[in-house]
Amino acid sequence: MISEVLENRMPAAPLKLIVLDNIAGLGAEVNDYLVQFRKDNNRPYHDSPAFEGYSEDSFLVNHFIPRFGSGEGKGILKESIRGKDLYILCDVLNRSMTYTMYGHENIYSPDDHYQDLKRMIAAVAGKAHRITVVMPFLYEGRQHKRANRESLDCALMLEELSDMGVYRIITFDAHDPTVQNAAPLIGFDNFTPFYQFLRALLRNVGDVKIHKDHLLIVSPDEGALQRAVYFAGVMGVDTGMFYKRRDFTKVVNGKNPIVAHEFLGDNVENKDVIIVDDMISSGGSMIDTALKLKNMHAKRVFICCTFGIFTDGLEMFDEAYKKGIFDMVITTNLSYRMPELLEREWYKTADMGKFLASIIDFSNHDVSMDKVLTPTEKIKKILQKYNETDEIMDLEAQS
Repeated sequence: MISEVLENRMPAAPLKLIVLDNIAGLGAEVNDYLVQFRKDNNRPYHDSPAFEGYSEDSFLVNHFIPRFGSGEGKGILKESIRGKDLYILCDVLNRSMTYTMYGHENIYSPDDHYQDLKRMIAAVAGKAHRITVVMPFLYEGRQHKRANRESLDCALMLEELSDMGVYRIITFDAHDPTVQNAAPLIGFDNFTPFYQFLRALLRNVGDVKIHKDHLLIVSPDEGALQRAVYFAGVMGVDTGMFYKRRDFTKVVNGKNPIVAHEFLGDNVENKDVIIVDDMISSGGSMIDTALKLKNMHAKRVFICCTFGIFTDGLEMFDEAYKKGIFDMVITTNLSYRMPELLEREWYKTADMGKFLASIIDFSNHDVSMDKVLTPTEKIKKILQKYNETDEIMDLEAQS
């Protein structure tokens, strides 16, 4: 599909990637896919001056972000990026990295990662043809609106990147995509991993029946309802929603505590249920939702979330899995995942490397993102294959 859409299309400018250390694993995978794509695409034009740098052994830019003993840092480019279509990949959730400050080891916070991103943009110094920031988890995305006397961190970030000359921001499953209105003059593409969720689920659970009498898509709260409605609509099944009843007289850890989860939707008895949301943070709310569904006699509960943060560790999920509260958790590899998570029996990955590489490839050619933004056709195709064969075929070549 990729080669057909991009055939005879010129790139906007030679492609280059700056992959920050906080997303090195996924960045290397994306680079490998792009190298593979470019060797196959537009082969007759590789020697043309208009396609200079189109096919390379690597698109990665050699860079360095050293730290001084005081904790200050700087971004250094070790090669020219003048006139390049530059994509900077950054994972602000990576908590595995450390730096030394006054002799003490400090863990990188989202603020530190965002500052390193700005350092690299500053090092470019306006020499690139254009700069696209690929930030899978939108920095401060949960602080997207003002309810009282408080900051608007996500909006400030978007304004700041716009002022620094960023051409476009590519993100995934933004907590509230309307925050893009803070910087309306730069591109803002928000993608969802529904196709990758479905593929991972069907490959790891071979007996799921995609029918409204056997499957239900559930939103854990009103904020995720739109995701659930789209996913259910494409699959031809029903949807439901939990309403979080909160105690607005108290504030715990910056938010009002949840008193109870009330369910609105069809009967879940003897049905498989897929819970979809943008993230698992501490995980308490997700476990409560799964427990409610099992108490309502759901057959199996599968949790699909774009980002698996697990701020309170994995013990809560280990215990819930032993008790049969849920059957599987699927998250993407768009953000850092602790090594212990990858070893858990109940955890599976929705790999996003090829999808992200395709997005960058399409963007570099200035091709419409319509089919990438709404992967309805791909989902229907994989469902058709599954229903015809009762197994998942390898659709990588068609995706």
